[in-house]
Amino acid sequence: MACTRFLTLNPNSLRPPIHISSNVRALSSHMSPPSTAVFYEHHGPPDTVTKIIELPPVEIKANDVCVKMLAAPINPSDINRIQGVYPVRPTLPAVGGYEGAGVVHSVGSAIRDLSPGDLVMVSPPSSGTWQTHVVKDKKFWHKLDKDTPVEYAATVTINPLTALRMIEDIVDLKSGDAIVQNGATSMVGQCVIQLAKLRGIRTFNIIRDRPGSDQAEEKLKKLGADEVYTESQLDVKNVKSLLGNVLEPALGLNCVGGNAATLVLKLLRQGGTMVTYGGMAKKPVTVSTSSFIFKELTLMGYYVQNWLTLDRNEECREMLDYLMGLIREGKLKYDMELAPFSEFHTALDKSLGKLGSQPKQVIKF
Repeated sequence: MACTRFLTLNPNSLRPPIHISSNVRALSSHMSPPSTAVFYEHHGPPDTVTKIIELPPVEIKANDVCVKMLAAPINPSDINRIQGVYPVRPTLPAVGGYEGAGVVHSVGSAIRDLSPGDLVMVSPPSSGTWQTHVVKDKKFWHKLDKDTPVEYAATVTINPLTALRMIEDIVDLKSGDAIVQNGATSMVGQCVIQLAKLRGIRTFNIIRDRPGSDQAEEKLKKLGADEVYTESQLDVKNVKSLLGNVLEPALGLNCVGGNAATLVLKLLRQGGTMVTYGGMAKKPVTVSTSSFIFKELTLMGYYVQNWLTLDRNEECREMLDYLMGLIREGKLKYDMELAPFSEFHTALDKSLGKLGSQPKQVIKF
């Protein structure tokens, strides 16, 4: 079995490693090609309930677009949908996946502004992207500049958009302000660092104690992180002494929970706000009574899905185009690992944490 390869992207030469052919031809009929898909009939452990199957052709209606998928990520929310624990999930049986990008294969008779060969992304995200050909109404496809790296087009919506909106929506941050976050090595964390840097906002970043933490710190600082701490470094009584005379963070971002969330709270300034957008440790967020009363902290949750609706599609796509522009300019990047579709279950095992800490797994079709 061939090994997946780790992507190291040169920001000065962001060319998609997945080449888009200009010779894609539309079918003469109104049927899609057959599709190979990751399919599940029941909720349960993703590594046992998913299987690769062949799906028959489907009708391409007047307003439909058939897209040959090129890349789609495995997100934690994808895993939760298969497990049956995510609040929003497709009707069973279902094809997995929620984000992705590809090239137009063929279009319905009413489509005028998309043509075979165009690069598109699923926007807003919707279920069923883990398959070789996807047929959806045109309103779910957003045309992109062909210079856009495909693996970024496939992953820009859920994580980078979460980072952008949390920076923009929660606290009125200005240049010179600061953010503290845990889960700093995650895709959202990497994006927060870079997007904050572009706005002149400092970042204090918390990472887990584990082998390779020195290398993780170095990587984050290359992205623009101002300070990087391990959880043990912050597990001291006078944690704010580490900040020196630097302005205390106004905004805290928590995707871990448990003790890692408590560390974020300890660094926040008077009247600060902590936003929880994930719970990787599967432990509750706890806050002391004194922090609520005397420090006047605000705790809230954030769910980017509230942006990802057809009602706000135009506004959302403007934000995605902004992010894709930064990517093409080399101002926004994050770690990914491309895995051939034939090795889906190995990539799934990596996403499930069976093989240790791994970059975001992106399926290459």
